Amino acid sequence: MDQQMNGTVASEKSSLMSKLDKFKISGIGLPLYVIMAVILLLMINLHALPNNMLGAILVLVLLGHLFYYIGANLPIFKTYLGGGSVFTIFAAAALVTYGIIPHSVVQISKTFVNNMDFLDFYIVSLIVGSILGMNRKLLLRAAVRFLPVALISMAVTLIAVGGVGMLLGQGFAHSIYYVSIPIMAGGVGAGIVPLSGIYGHAFGQPASHILSQLFPATTFGNLLAIVGAGMLSKVFQGSKIDGNGVLMPVSDDMLQKKKAPLDVTRIGVGLVIAMAFFMVGTLLNLLVPAINSYAFIILSVIAVKGLGLLPEYYEQSVVMFSDLVVNNMTHALLCGVGMSLLDLKVLAASLSWQFVVLCLTSVIVISLVSGFIGKLFGMYPLEATITAGLCNNSMGGTGNVSVLAASNRMNLIAFAQMGNRLGGAIMLVVAGLLVSFMH
Repeated sequence: MDQQMNGTVASEKSSLMSKLDKFKISGIGLPLYVIMAVILLLMINLHALPNNMLGAILVLVLLGHLFYYIGANLPIFKTYLGGGSVFTIFAAAALVTYGIIPHSVVQISKTFVNNMDFLDFYIVSLIVGSILGMNRKLLLRAAVRFLPVALISMAVTLIAVGGVGMLLGQGFAHSIYYVSIPIMAGGVGAGIVPLSGIYGHAFGQPASHILSQLFPATTFGNLLAIVGAGMLSKVFQGSKIDGNGVLMPVSDDMLQKKKAPLDVTRIGVGLVIAMAFFMVGTLLNLLVPAINSYAFIILSVIAVKGLGLLPEYYEQSVVMFSDLVVNNMTHALLCGVGMSLLDLKVLAASLSWQFVVLCLTSVIVISLVSGFIGKLFGMYPLEATITAGLCNNSMGGTGNVSVLAASNRMNLIAFAQMGNRLGGAIMLVVAGLLVSFMH
């Protein structure tokens, strides 16, 4: 009798574990996920979490997958507020801002994302894979039309923000100096950091003091762009303006992709090729420092793809590697972005109603103009709005990834980076000219 009861209990436990294991977070069953989370908490409480990429990866992957799952299933949030991508960034930022997660863990994660160049690794993997995975004719046709749409949209937005600033009593110059240009400067490292140096030299103030005034616009504009991308992709899903991740109308044969069987060795081949392109971009940047290394990476990959210099075997290998990185590390990167670059208290302190209106003006105007101009240039308005518009209101590479993740259009990263990097560089030149003539 006891044996029968024990067998029944064991069977019930096995059945319960089986049911729990079917509840998966990014492919990991709940029981195993809980076990790994307990291990992580134990290491943190014992102050034994390794201060290297191993500790950082476990923190960011476990938290990133969990937050993304929650955001992707929250009513209203999942439909209109960017879903898992936005929730992951905000949740990670909240953990840091309000001291819920220990400072040592935050530093390990920040070091991995910024100083160990995890961000560069991710973005290069994504750029090279997305370009080499595209149809050659589609790539060349889209690139020629995309840049004019992005640059015209940014120019109109700059003027619009200045005009609204005048109406609000903020002044034309102040509005474009501290709201419009920082939002469209291309992020932090390649954007508002050199921008603060330009302003500091012109205004006779420390660059660090000016940087603190530029960061809120960059951060808040980025958040609005992410939320806007998620909302627009849901509202206009399946409509005539939706290209379903394709930048412009093309024939069916251009959209067909040859899928090679997954090969572990070829993934390694793809990794090496992607990193080689990164080195090419870095080398060319050393020769011509005025042009961002990412711009050179994009141009070099487009040239190789456009001229058909790389055999299909190697192209497919890079795509395999890129898919591996994107499918497994996107949520971790979003979590790292929230931990590293978003301070909710600083952001909240800067949110005057005039500031909010100006940031909203930037996001709304660039969305409308890029969609309209994109339509004139033969592009799908929704894709044009997201890539040529909202991505140019984001924080560089991290912002592009977040905007595209929120709208489920990661395959368009090459165009987003193209417009963001080139447009950001032009914004710095414009800023230098304006402070000379208007100061």
